[in-house]
Amino acid sequence: MVGGIVSLVFEWSALAALTETPGTGGRLRAAPEDFRVEEVPAYPLSGEGEHLFVHLEKTGHTTAHVLRELGAQVGVRDRDVGVAGLKDRHAVTTQWISLPAKYEERLAAFDLAGVRVLETRRHGNKLGLGHLRGNRFVVRVRDAAGTADRAVTTLALLAAHGIPNYFGPQRFGLKGLNAEEGLRVLRGESRLRDPRVRRFLTTSVQSLVFNRFLSLRLERGLFDRLLAGDMAKKHDTGGVFLVEDAAAESPRAERGEVSATGTLFGKKVKPLTLDAGELEREALAAFGLTPEVFASRRGDRRLTRVFPEQTEVRPEEDGYTVAFTLPKGSFATSVLREVMKTDVDTAAGDPDEGDEDTE
Repeated sequence: MVGGIVSLVFEWSALAALTETPGTGGRLRAAPEDFRVEEVPAYPLSGEGEHLFVHLEKTGHTTAHVLRELGAQVGVRDRDVGVAGLKDRHAVTTQWISLPAKYEERLAAFDLAGVRVLETRRHGNKLGLGHLRGNRFVVRVRDAAGTADRAVTTLALLAAHGIPNYFGPQRFGLKGLNAEEGLRVLRGESRLRDPRVRRFLTTSVQSLVFNRFLSLRLERGLFDRLLAGDMAKKHDTGGVFLVEDAAAESPRAERGEVSATGTLFGKKVKPLTLDAGELEREALAAFGLTPEVFASRRGDRRLTRVFPEQTEVRPEEDGYTVAFTLPKGSFATSVLREVMKTDVDTAAGDPDEGDEDTE
């Protein structure tokens, strides 16, 4: 903190944790196959239509790099390629992309080390950003012998009560520095010209403020409760509503039926009001920001809590393997940080990584 302003660099130590169970410690990503991510599609493919859906497995590449290579080799334009989300470089990941079906024959010649085409299917619509249900993670934790029981205990708590839906280190780049340049972009002070890079960097600033807002809720015992002025979201239907009577609505949050949302600031999203608005302004002020600095962004709302599903822990000789499914937009590192109690992945960020764009 300098002059009362919180650092723009991502640090797990600045974000409150939910659980107080003993951590397992351990080491991630000793090899790419130690971290596996499988995209869970939002809908079944029809088998007919003008778009070719391509199921890819990649190792050692960002999604953006694979798409650039695909464009260069196949001749498809960037705007004609559909993708639901971005996947990690330091992992074995599978995901769907779409391209016009007229490129099907050329696809056979696509060749990139570390990338395999698993299958192709036709569909009527182009794949859009965010068109996925979630992701299935299978993660090997090494150098943590005899700690599988600890992982089981913590994961059971997270499945029952939810996880803090923090943006993980991938959002903030190598050494967590993306938000610093993102703020220069928002203020018109950056010399960067690539619109895709500029957009991604500004999402880091939105994400940093959201993380601060969520951390304040945990610090003040509000993780599973609501405040007057909250915009809460129903987990079953996705409906969003204004909380006017926090005492009446908080029991629903405690039961896991609804959760508060945080603001990803932009011109299309109104800031929170009343008590929730005060907390939100406190999160902004920590970085010396106001909503107006995000006028170039569209904005959105993000759940402060999500629930991991299909959780599993398998003991290994030198640690354990943990598996779980998260909804789209959520980071596996938020689960692993609670289980391991370490600064998970803080050195593994990459400017092209993340699971999906944020407005």
